[in-house]
Amino acid sequence: MKMNRSEILFLYDIMDANPNGDPLDENKPRLDEETEINIVTDVRLKRTIRDYLNEFEDEEIFVREKQSSTGEGLQDAKTRALDYLKEENFETFDEAKEALKNQILETCIDVRLFGATIPLDVKIKSKKKTGSITLTGPVQFRMGRSLHKVEIEHIRGTGAFASTDGKTQKTFREEYILPYSLIAFYGAINENAAKTTDMTDDDVEKLLKGIWNGTKNLITRSKFGQTPRLLLQIEYSENNFFIGDLNNKISLKHTIDDKKIRNINQVKLEYNKLKENLSKNKEKINKIRYKIDENFDTTEESQNIIEVIKSLGIQTEEIII
Repeated sequence: MKMNRSEILFLYDIMDANPNGDPLDENKPRLDEETEINIVTDVRLKRTIRDYLNEFEDEEIFVREKQSSTGEGLQDAKTRALDYLKEENFETFDEAKEALKNQILETCIDVRLFGATIPLDVKIKSKKKTGSITLTGPVQFRMGRSLHKVEIEHIRGTGAFASTDGKTQKTFREEYILPYSLIAFYGAINENAAKTTDMTDDDVEKLLKGIWNGTKNLITRSKFGQTPRLLLQIEYSENNFFIGDLNNKISLKHTIDDKKIRNINQVKLEYNKLKENLSKNKEKINKIRYKIDENFDTTEESQNIIEVIKSLGIQTEEIII
């Protein structure tokens, strides 16, 4: 079945937590200092997706932490790659690379989706050979950015344990959080790159589930409080065409200062630019698939965003998650 190019727009919010800490800056939430916009890396979103697919969909994931066979520490990338190289007697290094590539693509959904650079270190006719395989992933995301300015809060608290054994004084903990942030991610699925990684339509379905349910199921202390609000997949009928920059075609309406926003009920999505672009290019759009949280206000003249899209004459389909 022919795969079409598509674009993804994903919005989610977080309350009283840290969506993506910077380990080089006291694990503070990432911030664009010029604009005071919260930033979340594409690496963070991909990790969310990988973790969900591994834990809830029982999918094999290449890029994940795995204990070393020695029991001491974690595998490095070369050792991880060798987990998938079952045969040892190869005539040429290229033969070993091809066998490894095929096995990983067959087994690991994250490589089919996001690609990978896979190091290889093997012996060919008693001689050590090293190299790597580079696979460009058909699914790529830009960094996520909040749709409003945010302010970091510094929280200090008391730990549960004494500072040292036998002492009565407890430890102190410090953390940095955002009271609220509504974040938009833009992504694209390239049908040409999908051919090189053997990505399937079923993989795309699991990707969408990973985006929505993975965000919803983050329960670590720093991530708890994240809620998916809107997911759109715009599927095109014309080869190599896409609108682009979907995240820059939406904004928020609110009556209070950006930094005082504390929940989803205080904002409304504004999407006139997106609507104009969809209307202008509707003949090139096959359909728009969607998932929307009922608490997110996207109404325009009593119609929500999906009803507005339908009124443009564009086919819509709810994503079943």
